[in-house]
Amino acid sequence: MKISVTVFALLFIQLTFAQAFSGKGDVKFQVGANFQNNGTGIMGSLDFGLGENISVGIASVYLLGVDKVRDLDGNEKPFAKFEDRFDLKARFNANLGNVINVDENFDVYPGLYASLKNFGGHLGARYFFTSGFGVFTELNIPFAKYNTNTLTPAEKLHNQVSVNLGASFNI
Repeated sequence: MKISVTVFALLFIQLTFAQAFSGKGDVKFQVGANFQNNGTGIMGSLDFGLGENISVGIASVYLLGVDKVRDLDGNEKPFAKFEDRFDLKARFNANLGNVINVDENFDVYPGLYASLKNFGGHLGARYFFTSGFGVFTELNIPFAKYNTNTLTPAEKLHNQVSVNLGASFNI
């Protein structure tokens, strides 16, 4: 019985110290899945807290599940090369968890990014269950594409609305 009470007390104390964003010096690592038309993949991001509500970071996506096309001989092959499947972003976030004040474990972070493919914005939310582990989701929307010509199906990858879901970690 004493062991059960001790374990419960430790879990309760750890949950009370979970915090979604703590400001300057806070470092978040996120890994998850990326979903968009004609492809799904893996994504990772690393954000560094610069102030009470500001963070900057990098994010990357590589699409694994890309639809295939048939060539003239009837052979199936991916329509996207490596450079079409990969994207790297520099990002800026406004962490509004303490402004909205829903829960200290919850953070909402709208932001802007500049990537290899376009300039855009994102809206993300994360919730931490413990001081080191949580979940997140992000919606990414491109505002301006670097290629203004008609895009091929491969060039449309990363140049469309996408959603990320995954795990978030305090480092």
